[in-house]
Amino acid sequence: MAAAKKTAPKKIARKKKPAARQTRPAAKKSGARPKTAAVPRAKRSTARRKSGSGALGRFRIPAAARLDLVFQKDYQAREIFDFLRIQTVAELEHFGPEEIIERLTGPMVQTVQRIRKTLALANRHLSKDERFAKAFLAEVKRTQN
Repeated sequence: MAAAKKTAPKKIARKKKPAARQTRPAAKKSGARPKTAAVPRAKRSTARRKSGSGALGRFRIPAAARLDLVFQKDYQAREIFDFLRIQTVAELEHFGPEEIIERLTGPMVQTVQRIRKTLALANRHLSKDERFAKAFLAEVKRTQN
């Protein structure tokens, strides 16, 4: 037998009335000064101090979080972290994007240069790279003489 669901009664939104300002009664002692009404405090400035997270708000990942767990499904990102020899988010945050790109592309540029020189020594060249091969061979011949 299925039990019937009970529906909660609908809540009616009520308007809040502004609180009436209460004044304190004057002091009954003859030597005491009557208290004045409280002076409203100055509003805080809208500018907030920058926290460690900047304008992004609260951190969603702790600094000690392991990158291989955070980027579990991104194999290429994990390869970059292995290349940089870093393991935590805090270590990753020390790098700028340009610095990462420079560190990654530097070895590739050097490798391509070695390929070009090796091909030139074998009287070969990459596509549209004959000028480099001729210049490199001429430089090698000058240094040998």
